[in-house]
Amino acid sequence: MQLYHHPYSLDSQKVRMALEEKGIDYTSYHVNPLTGKNMNVDFFRMNPSAKLPVFQNGAHVIYRAIDIIQYIDRLAVHLSGEIPPVNTVVNQWMQKVDAWNPKMFTLTHTPVKYRAFVSKFIRRVLIARMAEAPDLASMYHVKLRAAYETDDKVKDPEIMRQSEEELSKLLDDVENQLSKTKYLAGDDFSPADSMFIPILARITLLDLDEEYINCRPKILEYYNLVKHRPSYKVAIGKYFNGWKKYRTLFKTSFFLCENAIPGTVLHKERAWQQATMTHHGTEAPDLTCMYYVKLREAYDMEGKDPNIMK
Repeated sequence: MQLYHHPYSLDSQKVRMALEEKGIDYTSYHVNPLTGKNMNVDFFRMNPSAKLPVFQNGAHVIYRAIDIIQYIDRLAVHLSGEIPPVNTVVNQWMQKVDAWNPKMFTLTHTPVKYRAFVSKFIRRVLIARMAEAPDLASMYHVKLRAAYETDDKVKDPEIMRQSEEELSKLLDDVENQLSKTKYLAGDDFSPADSMFIPILARITLLDLDEEYINCRPKILEYYNLVKHRPSYKVAIGKYFNGWKKYRTLFKTSFFLCENAIPGTVLHKERAWQQATMTHHGTEAPDLTCMYYVKLREAYDMEGKDPNIMK
């Protein structure tokens, strides 16, 4: 079994906690979305959504975190030979937690200069991959359009307000539940907890504990409790303690800065971005890849940056 993930991917943390709780062995592959590794051709062929995590067991490939966790739960039951009763409360909490999308919340609470830098870098990567894999150009084009749409959405204060309200509502519901039970679905740790805890870790990563966690005493007590679990230490804790919190971010920042220096391949590929805004690219998305190829040929012939972005 293989898991393609990244330590700071919230959905990856959910799945890794579930795997550790069940004691299931798997091979771990790090795929850093901030450096565009999830857009690499081989990975994109397997997973055109480019989202993390991806769980593979033989020919069986699963993409959504909640589906992976439910599969892991069934697999653990099969391996143990026991048939536990169906717990509808666990499933209800899993669905409730899964309903909140952390993407816009994370982006709107990330400094604009860093957000813009990474967004621009990812667009360059997508454009480069179109020329590298013509047969996947249309799917890469979909991701590129989605990237531009996300850039527009993140500037909308209404979307930010809605995301914050949905999170507050979820946390209020959890606070109420934890006043009755030790964990989300009862007195035993469950897959519902594996899905919820990474949300608290994301709030911590964004330095928003005071606003969302510390003001809710039951959640704060619960958070301190689960931090002692081996699954938390493996999936989240080891990346958040002391200097380790910044290690992955530093490596990512170094990679991005290195590839943004004038003269590097990815820096030159910024010229290709113009193709997505041209009349031809908009008029005929199915021919976008060929436009990119022609643009690169012209670029290579000149041997210098034609400054088509000006």
